[in-house]
Amino acid sequence: MTTHLADQERTRRRALGTANEPRCLRGTETARKICIERRLDPDSGGLSEADAAWPQRLRRILRASLTHWGRPDLVETAELLLSELATNALHYGTGPDIGVRFSLQGDHLKIDVNDGSPLRPEPRCAGPDDESGRGLLLVESLADAWGVSDDGTTTWFTLPLTEGPSDMEPAAATAPVVREIPLDLPADPSATGLARVQGRTRLTMLRWPGNQHLAVDVLHVLINNAVQHALTPEKEGQRFGARLSITQANELLIDVTDPNPTFPDFDEAIAGELGRGLWAIARQGVDITWSVNSDFDGKTVRATLRPGPVDL
Repeated sequence: MTTHLADQERTRRRALGTANEPRCLRGTETARKICIERRLDPDSGGLSEADAAWPQRLRRILRASLTHWGRPDLVETAELLLSELATNALHYGTGPDIGVRFSLQGDHLKIDVNDGSPLRPEPRCAGPDDESGRGLLLVESLADAWGVSDDGTTTWFTLPLTEGPSDMEPAAATAPVVREIPLDLPADPSATGLARVQGRTRLTMLRWPGNQHLAVDVLHVLINNAVQHALTPEKEGQRFGARLSITQANELLIDVTDPNPTFPDFDEAIAGELGRGLWAIARQGVDITWSVNSDFDGKTVRATLRPGPVDL
């Protein structure tokens, strides 16, 4: 049975609670745009392995952006719905590119996916044994509103912004910290090499049950970024530091604090547009966030690694 849409341009809206006025995000609209150049399989002309990896990458970029914007409460639902639309676009789109945009606009998060195809998508009821066909039904069920552009190429949905943390509130560990140890690093380029040596030693001392090779690589990338972009060469007295912590859930937290209180290109760095460092570790399942550190007059960049084997 196919769910009928009386009007393909209609939107489905649910009440936004009891508030009479829209909730406003601090500052102006915050947005992120990603263009995916499609690479069809040369043999079959269908979905290639490279294209099939994009929904997972988009989820990580979205998670990093929402965390940076102070909206981690939207991550779970937004990731699910974005993944469904991106998968549909990659399978059924006809254009050479897939365009993805997510933005915070007033009282909602809006996500658009442009697949270049004028064929309008319709929700349908998948059978109990079907492995696909539920994407738009999920969007219809979970989104606050959704619709299709006039030319049929773009499908979009919105999620309401409830009262949540500010966009600069430090990210908290998912469980209390039970062990931690600082690294003794100089505020100069030699810190990058020393981070690898000290990182291996400190991780052994902390007895973290996870991928320690990955953890050392993550530490190296964060330290190198701080040295390259946050420290002023030959300036004396710059405050700089790193700390490794283990939570009750056996997560590893890697915190690197530097004297620059801003990170204006964070989203671009996670997306790999400014180099491969942060992008490479984010695509391996590492959560990366940053926050202003008022006690330090700078910022702290945090990487969270989960215990156990890591699926690369």
